[in-house]
Amino acid sequence: MTNPISTEVARAFLSVRQGAKSLSREWAADKALTPSQAYEVQSLVAAELGPVGGFKFAQRSGQPAIMAPIQRADILVSGAKFPASGSPVGIELEVGFRLNAALPSIDAPDFKELLRACVSPVAVIETVQTRLADLDTVPAVLKLADHQTNGGLIVGDPAKVWDGSPFGTVDAYLTFDDEVVLDGRTNLPFGPAFDCLVALARMVGDHCGGLNAGHIVITGSLNGLPWLPPGTRVRGSIEGIGSVAVDLE
Repeated sequence: MTNPISTEVARAFLSVRQGAKSLSREWAADKALTPSQAYEVQSLVAAELGPVGGFKFAQRSGQPAIMAPIQRADILVSGAKFPASGSPVGIELEVGFRLNAALPSIDAPDFKELLRACVSPVAVIETVQTRLADLDTVPAVLKLADHQTNGGLIVGDPAKVWDGSPFGTVDAYLTFDDEVVLDGRTNLPFGPAFDCLVALARMVGDHCGGLNAGHIVITGSLNGLPWLPPGTRVRGSIEGIGSVAVDLE
């Protein structure tokens, strides 16, 4: 049975997505969700928004791993225009993986090899948006409940060739208009990207429908979390994977 607080928070997030004002610090003050309730909120919101098209994963040192769904309707192809709706948008260049076939059995002794054989690396840009008015002061569990502040995803073409690298470190390049903001060797924030994919696959179960063929999994920002105004042109590339681009409208 769904907890009443999960239902209340999910309804509030959905109302913001439908045009209501962002949820204030005062609103957030008494929303003491547990992690399991945050995942309940994700499921309730995702069910209203339609099919899920992927997941994001994070695991900071000394903390439990977390995940969040990415709605299929919010996934765009490289070169698209992303509707910023007049507000700044967070931009994260990331290593992603496209699942080309059904997820292999996580109980298989060679699970990692089977998983490697059915995914393709892909360069992605995650757009970060929040339904919370004061992101810096609200509890982390509310950010988790809010799809871990996902706004959307822009996806490049899958890598044509992959040598099986786990992508613990990558050469990446990122520009905002004519400003170069990333150029060189960069460590993945949560450890090797493929290890993040493996951890997510073992963790997700049937949450929000589970991990399915065609889904994209993203593994953490290579460039922090800068917030950019509408009108910014974003161009990124990751050596050995490919390029990705978006214009914020």
